[in-house]
Amino acid sequence: MLFTEPLLDEPAPCWKHDLPGPNQAPDTEPYPPALTNAPNYINDVYLDLACSTMRVRGVCVWFAICFFLLSLVAPIFFFTFIVNVKAFPPIVPSAGLLLAFIAALWGGVYFWRMDTEAPRDEPIRFNRLRRKVYVYRFHHDGLHPFSRTAWFVRAEVYDWDDLRAEACSIYGPMGTGGLIETVTLAVVKPGTNKVIERFHFAHGIQQGETYWAMAQLFMQQGPHALPTFPNPPRDWNNENVQFNLARRLAPKVQWPAEMDLESRTAP
Repeated sequence: MLFTEPLLDEPAPCWKHDLPGPNQAPDTEPYPPALTNAPNYINDVYLDLACSTMRVRGVCVWFAICFFLLSLVAPIFFFTFIVNVKAFPPIVPSAGLLLAFIAALWGGVYFWRMDTEAPRDEPIRFNRLRRKVYVYRFHHDGLHPFSRTAWFVRAEVYDWDDLRAEACSIYGPMGTGGLIETVTLAVVKPGTNKVIERFHFAHGIQQGETYWAMAQLFMQQGPHALPTFPNPPRDWNNENVQFNLARRLAPKVQWPAEMDLESRTAP
């Protein structure tokens, strides 16, 4: 069911259309080949879906290394100039090099932390007996790449009835242009369309619609309503990552003990 006008206040940035509500019938049939990974776990109580704010891991660390190397240009230039000329460089080029040094260092730290501090997975658990959704989220702040408090992982719980799914798309600056599509989940104030929080759900509208349809079917009918997945689930915490520096350094998923037990059990 695709709506022509946004249902929420405020709609997601680059809103394209709304997906059916949590207690409405899915508008698509789950198609397992559309998924990058099979669900992490399914039983009569909960469905655990893999999710991540990073589409690809292991690329940003190399960007970070390049930025770190670029940041060395300014100190080397200053040192060489002072040694050879026996004076400080002129103000204008010095200011430009200083800004370039700050930008390169800033970018290097940001890309490094994004690739190595995000957990190996950011799972979402749908508990159909409690009618709750448990989200393992990585929070980061690009404006504060050096902060110790702005980058962290937090596990949160929401009511299933308060979730809304939105498809978003935008053409990004990727050479001649590239379409970036995502599906986000919004948490609304009970009984209203007022958004109080929003977070990433899936990369790509097709995958997001499939994930959302699976969650709807599971929460409404149970695990028997889901299709059969040809591939086994991926063990994010214990996979072989020896050739991927980012995934080797990334922290494993570790739910808070009480929430982990609650999310996997009946009331």
